Amino acid sequence: MASAPPSLSTARPPTAVSLHHSRRCALAPLPSCRIQPSSHGSLPALRSGLLRSAPIVSRCAVVRAALSTADRAATPAESRGDKELLLEVKGLTAVIAETGQEILKGVDLTICEGEVHAIMGKNGSGKSTFAKVLVGHPDYEVTGGSMIFKGENLLEMEPEDRSLAGLFMSFQSPIEIPGVSNADFLNMAYNARRRKLNQPELSPIEFWAYVYPKLDLLNMKADFLNRNVNEGFSGGERKRNEILQLAVLGAELAILDEIDSGLDVDALQDVAKAVNGLLTPKNSVLMITHYLRLLEFIEPRYIHVMDNGKIVKTGDISIAKTLEKEGFKAISEI
Repeated sequence: MASAPPSLSTARPPTAVSLHHSRRCALAPLPSCRIQPSSHGSLPALRSGLLRSAPIVSRCAVVRAALSTADRAATPAESRGDKELLLEVKGLTAVIAETGQEILKGVDLTICEGEVHAIMGKNGSGKSTFAKVLVGHPDYEVTGGSMIFKGENLLEMEPEDRSLAGLFMSFQSPIEIPGVSNADFLNMAYNARRRKLNQPELSPIEFWAYVYPKLDLLNMKADFLNRNVNEGFSGGERKRNEILQLAVLGAELAILDEIDSGLDVDALQDVAKAVNGLLTPKNSVLMITHYLRLLEFIEPRYIHVMDNGKIVKTGDISIAKTLEKEGFKAISEI
């Protein structure tokens, strides 16, 4: 969820990286380009200053080295065409900041514009940790690897700056914000995003005209905006409110962490309809879920299975159907 921080610093970090000149997801493989952990203190450079990297550009990898030959067949590079690279994660490792316990043990993931991805896995496999690390949650410390979003080094960006850059995460259990109405919260967040894009801010009346059609998309009543953020909301209302925030902010990459939990069928259909309605050739979705039912409403192009802090399998919807039928014991047979 976005806040309204100052705009990004244009300062560059003290080290430079050799760059390619195209960010298109094309067929020809290119030499890998990795951002090493910053020297600014053991990488809560996640939390240190408002540094930005020089633009990092690459192509969508044909396949990650961690994938088996069978997985390669499930993710044909030629089907990705000439799309722009949106997110590239390489060799990402991370620990719990307080205890030093390693959770992520080398995550590789590439997402291009206009793609829907899903991550599945057992409890404790690292799915939610991965999502939180992407958005800069302070409970986790990155110890290695790289995360490049729209050509920028996420490791050098504060959480609020990642949000302003177009990264959005819906939480499993959204918190209440007493005393702040939905209308005020959304208006402030949206205007912060507009400032980032060098666009004029909207007045409350202009914002109302902007947000009203988005309420219809989620089958929400207008008086919903007058209620305080998530205060007294049911589980389903909180999830709808998360997607309303996504609709308002227009993020390029939405990370939906178990958006289906606690939803009945009708609410799930409304949320899925809204997410599908927000998809364009320029934005993408990364869903985290345990269940096939969500993937039947929001159809992913790629499904990744995470186990013990790594993505160990990648394929299509058939993976989810196998897991639904046989459980994760079948993972080695997929």
